Amino acid sequence: MQYAGFLFLAFLVGGSALGVILIRNPIHAALFLTINLAGVAALYLMLQAQFLALVQVIVYAGAIAVLFVFAIMVLIPGKEETGPDPLRAQRWLAVPLAGVLLLEMLLILRSTAFQAPPRAVGPAMGGEPLYRLLLTDFLFPFEVTSVLLLTALVGVMAMTRRKVS
Repeated sequence: MQYAGFLFLAFLVGGSALGVILIRNPIHAALFLTINLAGVAALYLMLQAQFLALVQVIVYAGAIAVLFVFAIMVLIPGKEETGPDPLRAQRWLAVPLAGVLLLEMLLILRSTAFQAPPRAVGPAMGGEPLYRLLLTDFLFPFEVTSVLLLTALVGVMAMTRRKVS
């Protein structure tokens, strides 16, 4: 029974991944991506990794796929922006916020640089729960990952922005 379920999920994940690549309509591709991410979450459940399955559904299938759909809807090809940027003054707030973020990262790095190496992950190995490790021993990599994702999002938005002529 597990083998049949695995084969079904494997074909579902593989087929939806092909759908993401081959389909020309971006909305349909985003829906195929959501199916793919939900199938991967089901595979995690088969491996009895409930936390990963929950994170997969909440973060990826929920938030990222919805973000893709909204980005596709907003960035409709052929729609041109006209006139001056009404948020130009507000965009300068990014400079001090980036400075605060850099200061926070430096303080985190300084406070974690001289600590003992991280312990084993997971209660089965005699270690701490994952949430505690993420917010104590692995706080700097956690913050760097969030900055990297934010930078990627800003880069994608900058690449898709059309020049006003």
